[in-house]
Amino acid sequence: MQAYSDAPQLLREFLSYHETIKGQSALTIKEYYLDLRMFLRFMVLVKKELPYHTELDSISIKQVDLAFIKTIMVTDIFDFLSYLSNDRPTDEPSDRGIGAAARARKLSAIKSFYKYLTVRTKQLTENPVKEIEYPKIRKSLPKYLTLEESKKLLSSVSGVNAKRDYAILMLFLNCGIRRAELVGLNRSDVYDDRIHVTGKGNKERIVYFGSSCKRAIDDYLVERNKKVLSDDRALFGSRDNNRISVTAVHRLVKKHLLAAGLDANLLSAHKLRHTAATLMLSNGVDVKTVQEVLGHEHLNTTEIYTHIENTELKIAAEANPLSHIDKE
Repeated sequence: MQAYSDAPQLLREFLSYHETIKGQSALTIKEYYLDLRMFLRFMVLVKKELPYHTELDSISIKQVDLAFIKTIMVTDIFDFLSYLSNDRPTDEPSDRGIGAAARARKLSAIKSFYKYLTVRTKQLTENPVKEIEYPKIRKSLPKYLTLEESKKLLSSVSGVNAKRDYAILMLFLNCGIRRAELVGLNRSDVYDDRIHVTGKGNKERIVYFGSSCKRAIDDYLVERNKKVLSDDRALFGSRDNNRISVTAVHRLVKKHLLAAGLDANLLSAHKLRHTAATLMLSNGVDVKTVQEVLGHEHLNTTEIYTHIENTELKIAAEANPLSHIDKE
C-alpha cells in the first residue's frame, strides 16, 4: 500500500482487503484506488463547499474519515454521477463527460467500497448507494477476425522476432488468453499441449492448444532457451532482455495487423481473444467450455459470442443459393 500513501486510512484498509483477502490483481487494486480517490475528492469539494470548478487533482482526501463518510447522502452520489456524465474533462478539450461504461465502473467501485463498510466490516449501517442502478450501456458485438483474416495475420509475421511474435499470435488465436495473462506466462507454465494461466483475481486455469500452436511454441522455445532475461522465468522476453510488457505486446499485434493489411484501428490483442472465442463456438464448441477456456467467471459474459455465432449462421444461410429459390 506504499504507492497509495495519499489515501485516507479507510481507503487503504479497503484496498488491503481486496489485495490480501479477495486476492485481486495489482491492476484491479489500482483501478479501485483511482476511482474512489476521484469520488472522495468530489465529496470533499461538495461538503467543503469549494468552487465547483476546482481542479479535483488539487483536493486532498487525507482527512477523510468514517465521520465524513457518514455525511455522504444518496443525493451527493447522484451529483457525482451527474458530474461524470456532464462535466468531467476528457482527453478532448472540447468534450465534457465520460461514457456510460466508465461511469458504471466508477459506480461499481463505490458500491464495493460501501459493501465493505456495511457488510464486511459493519462500520456503517446505511448504504446510500445500494439501490442506485448502473447506467445503461449500449451492447455491441465485439470485433473479431474471420478465419481467413486470422490466417492472413499469421502469414504476415516476419522480422527478427518472428518466432516469438508468431507464438504470441498463435496463443491469442488458439487459447483466447488476455494480454496480461500472456505477459505473466513463465517457461514452467508450458506443458506439452497446454499452458497454465493465472487470470483475474489470481484464478488459475489450464488451457489446451492444438498441434500447430504447439509447433509454434516449441520453435520459439529453441530460440528463447538460448537467452538469459532479467526475469529468466519469463516465457516471452523483450529486445532489452526483460519480461515482455503489455505495451510491447500491444505494439507487436498492431504491427502485424498492419502488415496483413487489416484495420489496426479497429483490431487489437483483445480482439484476438474475441476471435478465438468466436471460432470455437462457430466450430461446435459449447458455450460452457468456451467459458472455462476464457476464464470468465459468469456464463453471461461468454454468451455475447453466441450472438456472433448466430449472426454468422444467418449470413451462411442467406448465402446458400437455395435459400432464395421460389416454388414454381
